[in-house]
Amino acid sequence: MKIIFFGSDDFAAVHLEQILACGHQVLGCVTSVDKPQGRGMKLGSSPIKKMALEHNLPCLQPASLTSKAVVQTLRIYQADIFVVVAFGRLLTQEILDIPKIFCVNVHASLLPKYRGAAPINWAILNDERETGVTVQKMALALDAGDIIAQERVAVLDDENAAQLRERLSQLGARLLVRVLDQCSSGQYVLKPQKEDQVSYASKLTRQMGEIDWAKPARRIFNQVRGLQPWPVAYTFYNGKMLKILQGTTTTEDTAKDIPGQVISLDKNGFVVAAGDRGFLIKEVQPEAGRVMSAVSFAAGYKIIPGCKLG
Repeated sequence: MKIIFFGSDDFAAVHLEQILACGHQVLGCVTSVDKPQGRGMKLGSSPIKKMALEHNLPCLQPASLTSKAVVQTLRIYQADIFVVVAFGRLLTQEILDIPKIFCVNVHASLLPKYRGAAPINWAILNDERETGVTVQKMALALDAGDIIAQERVAVLDDENAAQLRERLSQLGARLLVRVLDQCSSGQYVLKPQKEDQVSYASKLTRQMGEIDWAKPARRIFNQVRGLQPWPVAYTFYNGKMLKILQGTTTTEDTAKDIPGQVISLDKNGFVVAAGDRGFLIKEVQPEAGRVMSAVSFAAGYKIIPGCKLG
């Protein structure tokens, strides 16, 4: 099939790579405009633009999707299908109507659950035990299109949102190729989403990262896992921010302890009292410092039982 691919980040790039490897004809790509990146704030290209250049594919970087010139350019390609993955912008109805078949989107949740910007993070934050990917026929409303295919996976306790995202990108890419094959042969079925089961995964904010040590340890555990790679869970020690990058719950009953107080240290890190039980901090990053083990932090910053975080 003849495809125009819309995407921006590394999650999208995994899908484009899989499409190219499976022999479908990608006519061109649409991605974000170059943006300042890094400490030097030099203009940088999206992973999709870099891939397009590597494969000698035309690459559009429209500032606006309502531009008549953009719409006309997309029509000229006469594509069978538009594929949209982690593009970050809503398509207009005029663009949705262009391809001969329709537009498909890969979304990293089991729709209609977790429509929106951060479905992977919210699945962990909300302590979901399973999630997955959905390929949907796109509609004008956000993530509201008919479902073409879904695949489920368990959410593992030993992975954070960045690791789960990587796993779902591979799963989504394989599922997308199967859907494209179905669309090519006309052997697909559209399943409307159940509106009474809709939930939303709102954008993450920096403020979400601050740990409230009075909350249950499991909730803090999910906060640490779910807010990676951004905004990252954090607390304060001696008035300075301390990012908590890795940790786990313990069995200590801390009902009589002060939330945020260090109650013990061992070879794995140090245990802080949460609302119901202990939370073992394993890896941290001090303000303006490097990532380090909690053991090294405790030694360098003289952490002892009775010290208070938060």
